[in-house]
Amino acid sequence: MNIASKVAWDDTILPFQLDNADIRGRIARLDGTLNAILGQHNYPVEVAALVAEAVMLTALIGQTISQHWKLSLQIRGDGPIRLIATDYFGPKAEGEPAEIRAYASYDADRLTSKEAPFAQIGKGMFAVLIDQGDGAMPYQGITPLAGGSLSACAETYFKQSEQLNTRFSLSIAEAQEPGGKKHWRAGGIMVQHMPKASTNLEDYAEADKHDSAENWNRTTILLDTVELTELIGPHVTPDQLLVRLFHEESPRVFDAQPIKFGCTCGPEKVKQTMSIYSAKDIAHMTDDDGKVTADCQFCGAHYEFAPESLGFEAKE
Repeated sequence: MNIASKVAWDDTILPFQLDNADIRGRIARLDGTLNAILGQHNYPVEVAALVAEAVMLTALIGQTISQHWKLSLQIRGDGPIRLIATDYFGPKAEGEPAEIRAYASYDADRLTSKEAPFAQIGKGMFAVLIDQGDGAMPYQGITPLAGGSLSACAETYFKQSEQLNTRFSLSIAEAQEPGGKKHWRAGGIMVQHMPKASTNLEDYAEADKHDSAENWNRTTILLDTVELTELIGPHVTPDQLLVRLFHEESPRVFDAQPIKFGCTCGPEKVKQTMSIYSAKDIAHMTDDDGKVTADCQFCGAHYEFAPESLGFEAKE
């Protein structure tokens, strides 16, 4: 594959449907976007790998939300890796890229190379949050951390909260091209079994149930044949991979969704966040130069405010 073809598929999410199996899905590849996210921080490799996995899951799941909506993942545990948070922002307008960001909080002294990264989250929760804006009540679905991977947690979430059979296959790696620097690449496929249109159980014959189960089983068996190098490329494009895996299921692709790193922080949002603090809190947060400072955990942007600009008197 030439470089132009590789770049065309990097940082995109390709929705597809398997017409012969009532299956929908997405296939995604992240390169520059993922490195822009991880480049905001100097994470140990164990943390970076989990953040990359969470980012890929967020991209695959988030692609279905409407414009202007936000989908977030929050993974919290009692282990050395305490928190992984991601946000996916739907495109501001049709044809524009979606935006994604992420960060992690961890105890460096407790990290160990003897345990798998997922095990170092410990016991906790995997949460999916959807903000529809316009005063709508945010949606939240929570499942325990289990199954040995973030992908398994996401599958459990869809099974329990959405009653949808869902499978993920992800590949996360530090790549290095000849003469180049190491950088992160990620690729993934999500498949989801669509419910029948009819809600009348009497219309859903036993033969239909059998066929539906067979379609799902066949699709997941085919998905298991994917090679990790195929997911991240660059020698097989996503559309070629779909044909390789599911050609008998009549795969149909839709318009690819570009995605990039983006952060929505800004002075006004920081001020809004600080509005929850009392005058005493603000006094403690004010430094010797009479400034209240704040840093964005996602992008590292640094903000400074005079206490009076937050509605409080400057300390003496």
